[in-house]
Amino acid sequence: MSTLSDLLAEHTDLPGDAVDHLQRVVGEWQLLADLSFADLLLWVGTDDVQDSPGAQVLCVAQCRPTTASTAFTEDMVGAVVSESQHPTVIDSLISREIVPGEVPGSESVPVRCGDHVIAVLTRDSDPAQQRPPSALEIAYRECADDLCRMISEGTFPTPIERTDVNSSPRAGDGFIRLDTEGRVVYASPNALSAYHRMGLTTELSGRDLASVTRSLITDPFDSQDAADHIRASLTESIGHRMEVDARGATVLIRTLSLRPHNRSVGAVVLVRDVTEVKRRDRALLSKDATIREIHHRVKNNLQTVAALLRLQSRRLENEEARVALSESVRRVTSIAVVHEMLSMSVDEEVDLDEIFDRLVPIMLDVATVNPRVRVKRAGKLGVFSAERATPLVMVLAELVQNAMEHGFESGVAGAVVITADRSARWLDVVIHDDGRGLPPGFSLEKSEGLGLQIVRTLVSVELNGSLGLHPAPGGGTDASLRVPLGRRSRS
Repeated sequence: MSTLSDLLAEHTDLPGDAVDHLQRVVGEWQLLADLSFADLLLWVGTDDVQDSPGAQVLCVAQCRPTTASTAFTEDMVGAVVSESQHPTVIDSLISREIVPGEVPGSESVPVRCGDHVIAVLTRDSDPAQQRPPSALEIAYRECADDLCRMISEGTFPTPIERTDVNSSPRAGDGFIRLDTEGRVVYASPNALSAYHRMGLTTELSGRDLASVTRSLITDPFDSQDAADHIRASLTESIGHRMEVDARGATVLIRTLSLRPHNRSVGAVVLVRDVTEVKRRDRALLSKDATIREIHHRVKNNLQTVAALLRLQSRRLENEEARVALSESVRRVTSIAVVHEMLSMSVDEEVDLDEIFDRLVPIMLDVATVNPRVRVKRAGKLGVFSAERATPLVMVLAELVQNAMEHGFESGVAGAVVITADRSARWLDVVIHDDGRGLPPGFSLEKSEGLGLQIVRTLVSVELNGSLGLHPAPGGGTDASLRVPLGRRSRS
């Protein structure tokens, strides 16, 4: 499905600041839909409406309310309508004014950016839901009307205010309407519950909300900030968001200034009790810390094993046994580096580029290789989940080590280049050496070397990928690895 940016780029020539403003409107309009008990549709003209009597408009975004049933069961994004099908949209674009619809509560609102009307926002209510409104519905709709008037005047949303849909309180979480003096005109039941969790023992109606909030918040600095933000919403056009603690409760507070016609008519305060959410967050943080500590201890244990193997190899006189232990040290060290990165990660994902860049000097240190062979990397391997990072690191380390140890004559200078190419579906890695090439009759499937046997097993079983070893076009050898990218790996 095309995004708002895609549709605007394809069908309009709106400048960047106008596109940014429409993105801000869409970022805020779930609140407006809930307050309006209506579906919101965003329309843009496909022609110059003033000069084209048969001009059409295109729906570029849609939002359904969570407080009422939808008026449109079908997806309207991408729909093109003419003036005869939706006359109020064209009227609003031409007149640059709010045009009422046929159903009460429905209307077309011009979206103004600077001196220009760049789109029209329509509010459409389900006719079957028409009934006498409750006090909550009246308070919601009055606030929605003020916000729509501000949209038509270009004063909402403001460019400075941060839009954060995930953490911002919604209308249903808790809604408080203030008059121009900052006194509570209406407080929803959920808002009252949130303030009761903060320690309030009386009603809110008629009280100065800034003073009440300041008296409940535990931290004196936070209490003053909250009071200042609430009072500022009565005189400034910029709203504020904050998180406060009060007597064991954690509450998100958002203030919205209501200034239609550039005149303050009060403010709205949205509150959300997130005490239980914060408790779960703390539990998850504790769990994450435990997991990172486990990775740290695994890394320490693996490093101890590697050190013991290294000590044992120094005591051996048999060169073949010493080389085997050195290779084991490298393999254990490769896994240890992955766990070291996981011990510092908060999301069980690791950057393979960083791991591999740290691993190459270790490989050169613990193995007997040609000191004149250089290793370098081109392209990005990307970020992988923990369960895929370990086998992939081992495979790459084995292939690089194999190229360094078997690709060159002793004392001959050369290079091993790791080239990574990452697409949406695949990670392709080619490990190229400019050495002497593969021996005659070489077959990867029939190779009895332990390193290549480990690689084949990890590639087929753990990574579900493919591997090939073949002569490079300009001489030397190419080891080509292809690994499918799952949802948990990213670039």
